[in-house]
Amino acid sequence: MARIPDEQIERLKQAVSLVGLVERQGITLKRHGKDYLGLCPFHDDKEPSLVISPEKNLWHCLGACQTGGSVIDWVMKIEGVSFREAVEWLQADNPSLVADAAPARPPQALNASAEDHALLGQVLDYYHETLKSDAEGLAYLEKRGISVEAIDYFRLGLANRTLGYRLPEKTRKAGAEIRGRLQSLGILRESGHEHFNGSVVIPVINHSKVLELYGRKIGERLRKGTPLHLYLPGPHQGVFNVEALATSKEIILCESLIDALTFWSAGYRNVTASYGIEGFTDDHLKAFRESNTERVLIAYDRDAAGEAASEKLAKRLMAEGLDCYRIQFPKGMDANEYACQVKPAHKSLGVVIRSAVWLGKGDTPKREPEPKPEVKEPSLPLPAAVIPEPPRPEIPAEVKDDEVIIGFGDRRYRIRGLDKNLSANQLKVNLLVSKDEALHVDSFDLYAAKARYGFIRQASIELGVAEAVIKKDLGKVLLKCESLQEQQLEKRFESEEKVLADRDRSAALELLKAPDLMDRLLADFETCGVVGEESNKLVGYLAAVSRKLDKPLAVIIQSSSAAGKSSLMDAVLNLMPEEERVHYSAMTGQSLFYMGETNLKHKILAIAEEEGAEQASYALKLLQSEGELTIASTGKDDSTGTLVTKEYRVEGPVMLFLTTTAIDIDEELMNRCLVLTVNESREQTQAIHALQRQQQTLEGLLRNEDKKQLIQLHRNAQRLLKPLLVANPFAEQLTFIDDKTRTRRDHMK
Repeated sequence: MARIPDEQIERLKQAVSLVGLVERQGITLKRHGKDYLGLCPFHDDKEPSLVISPEKNLWHCLGACQTGGSVIDWVMKIEGVSFREAVEWLQADNPSLVADAAPARPPQALNASAEDHALLGQVLDYYHETLKSDAEGLAYLEKRGISVEAIDYFRLGLANRTLGYRLPEKTRKAGAEIRGRLQSLGILRESGHEHFNGSVVIPVINHSKVLELYGRKIGERLRKGTPLHLYLPGPHQGVFNVEALATSKEIILCESLIDALTFWSAGYRNVTASYGIEGFTDDHLKAFRESNTERVLIAYDRDAAGEAASEKLAKRLMAEGLDCYRIQFPKGMDANEYACQVKPAHKSLGVVIRSAVWLGKGDTPKREPEPKPEVKEPSLPLPAAVIPEPPRPEIPAEVKDDEVIIGFGDRRYRIRGLDKNLSANQLKVNLLVSKDEALHVDSFDLYAAKARYGFIRQASIELGVAEAVIKKDLGKVLLKCESLQEQQLEKRFESEEKVLADRDRSAALELLKAPDLMDRLLADFETCGVVGEESNKLVGYLAAVSRKLDKPLAVIIQSSSAAGKSSLMDAVLNLMPEEERVHYSAMTGQSLFYMGETNLKHKILAIAEEEGAEQASYALKLLQSEGELTIASTGKDDSTGTLVTKEYRVEGPVMLFLTTTAIDIDEELMNRCLVLTVNESREQTQAIHALQRQQQTLEGLLRNEDKKQLIQLHRNAQRLLKPLLVANPFAEQLTFIDDKTRTRRDHMK
C-alpha cells in the first residue's frame, strides 16, 4: 500500500477546518477570545474543557482526557479508525470541512423531503421496537428513572448495529439509494456504520416530523474513548415535547433531554430541554412566543457551567418579557442524578420546583415577589400539567408474618423477604410461582427490568403459560409489593418519629423544669444501678446532652479492666433516646466515611473500647474538630459502569463517647475530649457489692421495674430538648491555665 505523502498530510491538517469538523459531530462550540470552547465528547464533561485554536487548527482537552492534536487525530479518536483511514475520510469530497469554505452542512430533517421524513420515521420505529425487546437498554433507562410510559410516548429507541440488515443490499440500486439518503440525513456515516450505534436514541418530533435525534452510549456497548453523547450532524432543530407548551403557561426548561424525561416520568409534563448549556435555540424562543409562555423554570445542572448558562439564558428570556425562576438542585447535581438519589422522584422534584429562586421578569427593575399569605402552601404552585398518580388497583393477597400469597386464576405467587427492604429504592424478594405441580422460583429485584424479563421467560417455560400472562401477573405482584412496602416504611417511620402522648409530655416537662434537677438525676442514676461517681455521671450526662449543639463535647472514660467504665457509659446512654445514639464495639479505618451523609448528625457515637476504633482514630478526630468528614473514592458509575471519582460526605456535629483501659491515650484524641477516670477505691468496690446484693432482694427486683419507667421518662425529656444560645455574663472574668497549647482546646470545654 503506497505511503501517503507528507505534503498531502500537511495540506489536510491546514485545509480542513477543525471547527467545522467538530460542529459536524453535534458538538456546540462557543467563541472564547481567539479560541472556541465546547464539551469534550471523550469523557463525561460537565464544564467545557475542549479548546480549539482556529489559527493553529489544533484541539486540546483540559479535562480528564488531556489529549489533543490535529484534524487527523480528532477523526482517529472520534471514529475509532487508523491513521490511514482518518486521512482517507478527510480526503473525501466534503466541502463543509474545508477551511474558508461556505458553512454548508448535511441536509437536516427540517429541510428534508416528505420521503425523507417518512424514512426517518421508519428508522425511528425500528429503533423503538429494538429497545422494547432489549433488556440492557430497558435496564439502563430504568436506572435513570425513565418510565415505560415515557419510552412509548416519546418513541425512545435503541441503535444496535442491526439497521443495515433491514435495508436492501447495497449492491442493488434501491439499497444504495436508501443508504445514500440515510447518510445525507446523518443516520449512517460515510463508512456505512450507524451513527448512533450502541446508543439509546431520543427523538425530537414536532408536528409528526423527526427534527433531531440524540444518542446516549450505554453499558457494555461503551468503548473507551468513544463520545457518550451524539446528535444528528448540523445545527440543532426542533423543540422537545413541544406539545406541553400549548397546555401550560409555565415551562420547566432542562439542560438535557434525559433531565426532561426525568421530570416527565415523575409526573411533571410541562417540560422541555435545551441541547446543552449553549443549546437554547431560536426554535425554542419561537415556540415560547407562539405558545404565549409566561413563566420559565430553568432546571440546568447545579455546577459552575450550569449556573453561568442559567444566568445568561434568564437575561435573554427576561428580555422577551418572560418570568424566570431557577430550580436549584444540590451543588454538583443535575435533575436526573437528584431524582435517582432522592426518592420518590415526584416528591423530591416537587420540592425543588416549589422552592425555585425568582430571577426577575422582563425589563422591569428587579423587585421582590409579592408577600405570600401565611398558609401551608408551597411558595410556587405545582405546574398545571402535573399528572397525579393513578389509584392502584386493589389486589387481594394473604399477608403472613414472613410471606405474601397472591393468586391469579390457577397461578399462585409466594413472596418472601419483603420485610428486609428498608428503602423505597429496591424490592428484592424471593418469588415462587406455581401452577398445579409445576413451579419456578428465583430471588431478584422486582425493579430490575432485566431480572424481571428473565423470570418471566423462565416461568413461562416451566409453567407452560404465555409470557404475556406471566408479565401481566408480575406487574400486579410488583404493585402489591410496593403497596405493602410503603405500609411497612410508614410504620417504621412512625415508630422512629416518637410523638409523645400528652401525659408523657407533661411528665417530661415536669422533670426538665424541676429546681432540683441535678439531685434527681443522681438519684435516678442510682436507681438505674450506678452508685457513687457523682461528678462523672453529671459530666457524662451533660456531655451527651451537648449532642444538640453545634460544638458538642466528647468524653473518654479511662479505667482498668472491670472497674465500671462500661457500666457508667451504658447508664448515661440508657437515658438518651435510642434514635439519637449509635453504639459500636469497634470500627475499621474508613467505616465512618460511608455511614450516610446525615446518619450521625446531632447524635451520640459511642464506642465500647477506644482500642477497637484505633484504625478510625484519624476520622474520629476530624469529625470532632471539623464537624464533618469527606473522602474521595473510586467507584463505578451506576448508569455507565465506568470508573469515576465519587465524594462521600458525613455531616456532624456528633458527640463522641469512648471508653479505654489504655494508660497512654493518643494525645491528639485526648485533647479533644473530656477524660473521666473511674473511682477504683476499696470503698467504691464495697458500695458496688452492696448494690449488687441489694438488687437480688424483693425490694431490688421491684426497683428494677421503676428503672424502666425512669429510663423512658428521661428519654422523653431528651426528645423535647432544643438547642438554645446562652450568654455567659461572667465569661470575661474567668481565668484558665495557659502554659500549654492544648489548653486552647481545654479552655472551650
